[in-house]
Amino acid sequence: MPDIEIEKLVYGGEGLARLEGQVVLVPRVLPGEHVSVTTERVKTGLLRGTVAELQQPSPERIVPECEYFGICGGCQYQHARYSFQLEQKRAILLENLQRQGGLKFEGDIETISGEPWAYRNRIQLHFEPGECGFHRLGSNELEAINHCPISSPMLSDAIKKISEAVRQPEWPRFLKSLELFSNEQEIQLNILDSTRPIAARFFEWSKSFLPFAPGALDYSACDYTFRISRGSFFQVNRFLIEKLVAEVLGDETGETAIDLYAGVGLFSLPLSRRFQSVQAVERGGPAVRDLEYNAVHADITNIMSVRASAEDFLRRLTAAPDLIIVDPPRSGLGKDATAELLRVKPRRLTIVSCDPATLARDLKLLLEGFEIAKMSLVDLFPQTYHLETVVHLMAK
Repeated sequence: MPDIEIEKLVYGGEGLARLEGQVVLVPRVLPGEHVSVTTERVKTGLLRGTVAELQQPSPERIVPECEYFGICGGCQYQHARYSFQLEQKRAILLENLQRQGGLKFEGDIETISGEPWAYRNRIQLHFEPGECGFHRLGSNELEAINHCPISSPMLSDAIKKISEAVRQPEWPRFLKSLELFSNEQEIQLNILDSTRPIAARFFEWSKSFLPFAPGALDYSACDYTFRISRGSFFQVNRFLIEKLVAEVLGDETGETAIDLYAGVGLFSLPLSRRFQSVQAVERGGPAVRDLEYNAVHADITNIMSVRASAEDFLRRLTAAPDLIIVDPPRSGLGKDATAELLRVKPRRLTIVSCDPATLARDLKLLLEGFEIAKMSLVDLFPQTYHLETVVHLMAK
């Protein structure tokens, strides 16, 4: 059984070590730790290790708060002090920028963080007969749970109640997974996977043990109330929504702004106070309808909603606006959108990215016509390997 030293953490939450010229990826370890591992071959030059014995622990190691840690696949960093988690995420971001994008960023990266527990306002639960829980680490098998310390108090309480409800005859055995979203007054239930349609009486019955929101959920943030329907995206960290918006908008003002991947208008509505005209671009039907409703409800008249993909909208754009904000999915912008952004060349471009690898790929292309003015790391997902990056670019 080989002994190895962990060199660093990599994006995905694992520690990297080397053994006889091969890379070994090991979960639930920290840099500098010496561990004995059992290994299995993934492919040529890459092994996956399982810790058999922790020989020399890091001084940054702590006892995980959750008893499901290491079994449930939701968290990767509960065994590390939170300040150390933030240090590691910054290092991982810089490494990905250089390795994936060839960008050696030497400027300051501000780290924006909040309360590291009870922050999630949205979770997914999976079901088997008589059990509810999360997926186990590295599999689709169910790990039954009755609470979650990174979920908001209302959602953690809902987990407990649902773990009891699944044993009742009213619970539909063909329901495979659902999503819970909460504003801490009500809970929205979104069916994700079911082998049969869910009858209305299930939702009526759910009201007997959950503060059930029958339709769209109202969420207050940034001095606005956002209607969020089933199928619409909204940020999951209830403590950092305002800080994220403040970081993305900065002190920007001007005549024209464009919000790509606008969702329900989290950035668009505050932009309307700073710019004479705002175009909010979103391809999802529920989100577009929510965005339009939210603008009307806030008595905002200078936002024009556009239902289109970012690429199609940019292809039709002829005049450069003062500012474009892009908040793409994990897959990033891609070649088509970056090419159009380079063609349009707004004076300022702000990227909100949830994946450092695709961010690095997109920046590598965009830096042909832009330069980085500021970069920040927003830790929307404490205890996990996920990180959010905000990059402010200026046209060269």
